[in-house]
Amino acid sequence: ADIIGLYLRPPAHAAVFCVDEKSAIQALDRLDPVLPLSPGRAERHGFEYFRHGTLSLYAALNTASGEVLGKTANRHTSAEFVVFLQEVVASVEAGRQIHIIADNLSTHKTKAVEAFLREHPRVRLHFTPTYSSWLNQVEIWFSKIQRDIIARGVFESRADLARKIMRYIRHYNKAAVPFRWSYQNTAKRIR
Repeated sequence: ADIIGLYLRPPAHAAVFCVDEKSAIQALDRLDPVLPLSPGRAERHGFEYFRHGTLSLYAALNTASGEVLGKTANRHTSAEFVVFLQEVVASVEAGRQIHIIADNLSTHKTKAVEAFLREHPRVRLHFTPTYSSWLNQVEIWFSKIQRDIIARGVFESRADLARKIMRYIRHYNKAAVPFRWSYQNTAKRIR
């Protein structure tokens, strides 16, 4: 109820962000070239690849604007999460309350995160219930970036993967719109 309330009736003059990490994104380089679309034939590619390593993507979806703040990192740690939270706070005008929706991942509940929250009293974390990460709207955006560039992408290195992810975020933000949630109580259906 707390999280749905932030979506449907956010506090006045507060910023609400959905934050999460997409870890272990593989920088895969195809060994065979991608064969383009042709009349009557779908795009094709070989299934052999060379793996250049992985990156993690930290993303914060602004629920009011639909814009995404993103940061890639070599590792998926609590320290990296705190650095990203600092970037989120820096993006919001001074004096505004900041509500951050996150899942129950252990890196979100460390002493470093608790120290960050003490240093930033205008920030409040809201945790999704266990096994309910789907309540976090940034997961919708993660599925979009997965379909649009990661799943079929060709990446020559981790740096190339990071560059393409950040380019995607910049392009996405040019036409970003917020996700609109609705709720229908199915228990009150009329027979």
